[in-house]
Amino acid sequence: MYDIVNVINFSRGIETTIKYIHNIWGNKSNYPFYYDAIMHSSEEGKPLPRFYLMLDGEKRIGCYALLTNDLISRQDLYPWFGCVFIEKDYRGKQLGFELMKHGAKEAKQLGYSILYLTTDHDGYYEKYGWIRIEDGFEFNGDRTRIYKMDIRNCES
Repeated sequence: MYDIVNVINFSRGIETTIKYIHNIWGNKSNYPFYYDAIMHSSEEGKPLPRFYLMLDGEKRIGCYALLTNDLISRQDLYPWFGCVFIEKDYRGKQLGFELMKHGAKEAKQLGYSILYLTTDHDGYYEKYGWIRIEDGFEFNGDRTRIYKMDIRNCES
């Protein structure tokens, strides 16, 4: 069984978690962006952003975030299910789906009824009930797919 924890509760510290997430999603020039975003996540009285780790014991094997914006033009839509990643050795075990269920449950508990994501994967998220609604634009101008999931009927 794997655990999913808020990064602020990870026993090995938030600094190592920032480096882990940045190594997956970042580049040489944007470490301060990830550092600042994650350090200010899960603050008291603020529902978003939140970053999560999937653990096998103390080993980090995946992550995801609930965000107010996933660096996309449609800033009127939120929360976003983003930064989704499963380590290569753990893929094929439906762990991405476990992250989706956890994200839906967390977002619902925060009072949201719809969850959004943006991706260039075609066919993966549809298997889990995500519906493509339209395209948006990334900050660099590239077109990207936008999906939504109604989470009102997700287990809390």
